[in-house]
Amino acid sequence: MGEITRRQFLEKSLLGAGVLATSPVWAKDPDAGGKPPASVKASDRVELGTTGIVASRLAMGTGMRGWRRSSDHTMLGQKAFSELILHGFDHGLNYIDMADLYGSHQFVRKTLAGIPRDSYVLSSKIWPRGTDWLQPSGGAIKEVNRFLDELGAEMLDICLIHCVQTSKWPEEYKGIRDELSELKEKKVIRAVGCSCHDHGALKVAAEHPWVDVIYARINHKGNKMGDSPEAISKTLIKARENGKAIVGIKIFGEGTLVKPKEKDASLKFVLGNNLVNTMVIGMLSKEEIDDSVARIDKAFKA
Repeated sequence: MGEITRRQFLEKSLLGAGVLATSPVWAKDPDAGGKPPASVKASDRVELGTTGIVASRLAMGTGMRGWRRSSDHTMLGQKAFSELILHGFDHGLNYIDMADLYGSHQFVRKTLAGIPRDSYVLSSKIWPRGTDWLQPSGGAIKEVNRFLDELGAEMLDICLIHCVQTSKWPEEYKGIRDELSELKEKKVIRAVGCSCHDHGALKVAAEHPWVDVIYARINHKGNKMGDSPEAISKTLIKARENGKAIVGIKIFGEGTLVKPKEKDASLKFVLGNNLVNTMVIGMLSKEEIDDSVARIDKAFKA
C-alpha cells in the first residue's frame, strides 16, 4: 500500500463503530420483508453482536476450496496473496477470515508485518475431526497456541469450531468449547462460536449461551445452504435477537451465483433484511475485490 492509502486505512480502522440494527425488520413483521438500509458500504465499521469487536462489513476470505491446509488463496503464492489482502486494505477492509483447514496463517503473518495489530480483525477456526492430515487434541489450547505462533500474534479476535454439522455439536465438542472459554477468560481470544453447515446446528447455535459468533450460509437462492432462504432467515433473525454476531458465508453460493444480477440480488436480500452483521466473500483477484466492494456500495442506491 502507498503511504497515504495506508494511513487512510489505519485511520478508518481505528475510528468508532458503525452499528447495524440488532433487531431486523423481519423480526417485527415476518410477512412484510425487510426495509433496505439507506446506505451500505463494504468498508463500514460494524459491531459484531455483543462482542465489542468492530470490523469491516465485508471480510476477506482466505479459504476458497480450502482443504488439507491449502486453498486457492494460498496456492496464489505469498506475493500474490499479500498483494490481494493489501488491495482489500486499500478499500478499507480490515477483517481477515482464516482456518487451520486453509493453511493461511503463515501467509497472513507475512502480509501484515509492520501493520498495527489493533487496526485489523483476525478470525480462525479449529477443525474438530480427525483426518489423515490432522489429529485434533479434543480441546483448543494446543491448536490456538499453534495458530498464534503461525500468525506471530498474541491474540485472536475470533476463534470458531469449524463446520459443525449436527444439533449435538455442543456435547460432541464440549472439550473444545471448554478450552475456548478458558482462552477467552484469559483474553487470548475475544469471542468464540462456530461455523454452521447444517440448519439443525444453526438453530442450536442461535440459542446457545456459549456462542458469541456464528458463521452462517445465506443467499437468496438457497445455494449450498442446506435449507430454504426463508427457513434460514428466521433462524438468523432469532440469533440476532439473542445478541449473536452473524457472519454471512456462501453469499454467492460458493461460486454458483456468478451472474451480475444474481450477485446483486443476493446482496440486497442478505443486507436489506439485516440478516448478518458482516459477510465473508472469497475473492481471488483484485478485480473480484473491486467488484464485490462496488456491488455492496451501490446495492441500495438504485
